Amino acid sequence: MASMLSMQCVASLRKSSIHLRTAALGINKRHYSSKKESLTEYLSESFVPLMQKQKSLPRLPIPKLEDTVRRYLTAQRPLLDDDQFRTTEKIAQDFQNGVGKQLHEDLVAQDKSNKHTSYISGPWFDMYLSDRDSVVLNSNPFLSFNPDPKIEYNDQLVRATNVVCSAVRFMKTLQTEFQEPEVLHLNPSESETTRFTPWVPSSLSRPLDMSQFVHLFNTTRIPKRRRDELFTNEKAKHLLVMRKGNMYVFDIVDRDGNLLKPAEIQSHLKYILSDPTPAAAFPLGVLTSENRDVWAGLRDKLIAAGNAEDLQSVDGALFCLSLDDESMRDNIHISHNMLHGDGCNRWFDKSFTVILTKDGQAAINFQHSWGDGVAVLLFINEIFKDTTERPLVNPGSAAAAVDSASAVRRLKFNLDSELENGIRKAKEYFDSTVSTLTIDAMQFTKGGKAQLKKSKISPDAVAQLAFQMGFLRQYGQTVATYESCSTAAFRHGRTETIRPATIHTQRCSHAFVLQPGQHSVEQLQAMLTECSKYHGQLTKEAAMGQGFDRHLFALRYLANSKNEPLHSLYTEPAYAAINHNILFTSTLTSPALSFGGFSPVVPDGFGVVYGVHDNRISCIATSYLTRNVHEFVQCVHKSLEDIFTVLEGKKLG
Repeated sequence: MASMLSMQCVASLRKSSIHLRTAALGINKRHYSSKKESLTEYLSESFVPLMQKQKSLPRLPIPKLEDTVRRYLTAQRPLLDDDQFRTTEKIAQDFQNGVGKQLHEDLVAQDKSNKHTSYISGPWFDMYLSDRDSVVLNSNPFLSFNPDPKIEYNDQLVRATNVVCSAVRFMKTLQTEFQEPEVLHLNPSESETTRFTPWVPSSLSRPLDMSQFVHLFNTTRIPKRRRDELFTNEKAKHLLVMRKGNMYVFDIVDRDGNLLKPAEIQSHLKYILSDPTPAAAFPLGVLTSENRDVWAGLRDKLIAAGNAEDLQSVDGALFCLSLDDESMRDNIHISHNMLHGDGCNRWFDKSFTVILTKDGQAAINFQHSWGDGVAVLLFINEIFKDTTERPLVNPGSAAAAVDSASAVRRLKFNLDSELENGIRKAKEYFDSTVSTLTIDAMQFTKGGKAQLKKSKISPDAVAQLAFQMGFLRQYGQTVATYESCSTAAFRHGRTETIRPATIHTQRCSHAFVLQPGQHSVEQLQAMLTECSKYHGQLTKEAAMGQGFDRHLFALRYLANSKNEPLHSLYTEPAYAAINHNILFTSTLTSPALSFGGFSPVVPDGFGVVYGVHDNRISCIATSYLTRNVHEFVQCVHKSLEDIFTVLEGKKLG
């Protein structure tokens, strides 16, 4: 069927332990060609072209309206008292039988006439690009690489050179379609590789949507009044490098499209790192942290002042490499630096920026409008594998004897007093905003995935339950919670929302936190099992495009596009509350990553990135001044202690 996965596929997914959350892809094993040129130019030579299966991907299904309303009300139940819920239930049923029914029919008809894409793709792009808030803290997340296992390869110049070379090799592999399509394995025994195998029945493996990769390189989000634009210059061959707020460009691909010799790239980067030019007095990069309309106005003034050509160099660059002169103290310092830094040595509008600190810590900060974590993580996995297993330069490599002073161009912008004042104000606003962000980390080392699986409990369900328990312990409430889930198994799929706050987690949290002496160990274990099963159901539904959030969002978007008044379902307090996601969460699992992070999506919320590993559970949490993130991670740790105590058959103390 064009719009649905086969029933056999659904059955296989139900048996699978894989969770299609944003950023849960493994590293592919690569078979490199023996050809010398392939070793230099490409990461792999796939026998299955990247986009071969794109047209045959199933279309993202539009859920039945009655299912969406039912799921919406089920998610609202733990957030509302009885009177509030009766009101919301009545409004939702009125929507289902009236305005919502017509909107749904119109959405289905519209979807049938746009079979090349998904019903959510256009509205989702529009949501991101129409948002006027700064992309810093509001949109761009970061993903931090693990250190290179060979300590000496973490030298800033060596690692920067290898990352740049591997990134170009990845780009060329994409362009020639030697890159293999990423695959969702629906058989839990498939653990070593995600390679797509054509002869494997479709019930066991399915290629994922690769369409987002078109914006990975040479792409920048251009500020425009009311709605930004994504700009891509596929012909550009240069890299943008930032250091001390200064901006440099040099070609990393030659006229024939081949990677520049690694020793030459190393020479150019060495030249930039040794450039005595002082820190920029008016660093242009901080403007990319501004309100989008303010930035759009200042960009127009930059162009009018004669800076169009240099801005085009920035916009069309393959990507941005930020070389920081600071060494990192700990993971909290790394998180602050990779998420926002000082605002001066970043161009936050680039599709992605590779950040490399003085001590070789590496991360990617990426612009979220063009794509999701699945695409970025595949790139990170490949880069980490290539740089650690097949580095093109080493600590003993000598930089090429080339004229880097001629090859590297430092961009010099014409700035008048109005532009200088705009940069000054942007920096002041940036500093005042990031000063309110607090970050803390938690490591639970008394158990992890291995023990949970022995107990037949979902590791992800336990992590999410710990967040519910932790917030209840700290604030005495159950609040709207968001967990991102990829729908990349469908053509132009983006994400769907898992709603981890349920009547099951609410009941279990109250039993553990507020009534620990009123339940036996067996009763508490049964509650944990119930939470796990229901969370697994929600995860599978979301991965199959059967959540409620995207459907309701698309119906509202459609009503707005027709200038129709919104139904009271969208205007009543309950809808606003469930979309005010106080707990905004995402999970990361990859051998290439140490951790990642993002800011809260609401002023009184927490942003939580977590990982459940074999013998530990970790998270990085962020908050603004209205919440205490230090206390929150302590409460989450206590909740995990209680959960594992009960799973071990012991009473709570």
